[in-house]
Amino acid sequence: MTDDTGSALAPIVVFAFNRPDHVRQTLSALTACAEARMSDLHVFIDGPKSLLDKRKVRQVHDVAKAASGGFRSCNIVTRPVNVGLAENIITGVSRVIGDRGRVIVLEDDIVVSPDFLTVMNAALAEYATDTRVWHISAHTIINDTSAPDAFFFWRVMNCWGWATWADRWAHYARDPQRIVDSFTPDDIHAFNLDGHYDFWSQVLANARGDIKTWAVFWYATIFLNKGLCLNPKLSFARNVGFDGTGVHCGSDLSFQEGQDLNPGGVFIAPAEVAEDREMVEKVKDHYRAAAAVPRRRNYTPKILRNMKLPAALRRGRRK
Repeated sequence: MTDDTGSALAPIVVFAFNRPDHVRQTLSALTACAEARMSDLHVFIDGPKSLLDKRKVRQVHDVAKAASGGFRSCNIVTRPVNVGLAENIITGVSRVIGDRGRVIVLEDDIVVSPDFLTVMNAALAEYATDTRVWHISAHTIINDTSAPDAFFFWRVMNCWGWATWADRWAHYARDPQRIVDSFTPDDIHAFNLDGHYDFWSQVLANARGDIKTWAVFWYATIFLNKGLCLNPKLSFARNVGFDGTGVHCGSDLSFQEGQDLNPGGVFIAPAEVAEDREMVEKVKDHYRAAAAVPRRRNYTPKILRNMKLPAALRRGRRK
């Protein structure tokens, strides 16, 4: 399948701000993918908040420009003012997916395996017309090294490297109060993975105006439409941003443990398009075990990275 640009591969969108070293890692990993030279890259760089940011944003632009030769084409958009991560992602994804019908998305602290683009494009093609499937994730907390070619479906999305289609993204809306008003207690329980992880607190924090994030509302959109998310059992992407440089990640290098990258997996579609109950129970086991260890040693993954509360809120104070 090709789009109106003649490309058989999905466009790649990278979102960045003021971390040139991180975006360099992200783009370097992408160019190691065989499909990079046949793929169109779009880089959306948020505008500066300060004079220091202005210099770093310029450096990020220079890093993106230097990497542009590794792709079929490269379009760099630098925002004139700071719009924030949520707005940058929402508008950037909508712009590119509206033109191309599908998209692969990364943020500037995600490093991928050499097979990342192969797998993401294969899954996009496999489920292009299957509207039961709404989201493709490249990262998983299971990370079963014995199953590099295995994938499963479940209800929760992960945004550490992901992809989707225009007809599904068209339903996206960041409307916290509507979500609060429309979810029943049973919905909230299911949304929280049957009580095993408190995703709902992110919705409430957005509704109060304490934070402004985007990913929890993509999850809510998928959930309300009874959509499924495809996940690998061994990750094709990992997060290298837990070093104190990011707005949403904080500083805790222990979060980067346990994120082995898939060394050579291929996409093999699950036999059934339905939530995998066995894998869901494994994820629940992970959360149960993670809750029993101290926070700083706990690789509870932040499955919705940009849904994570700022440090002040985690300590019980308003930002």
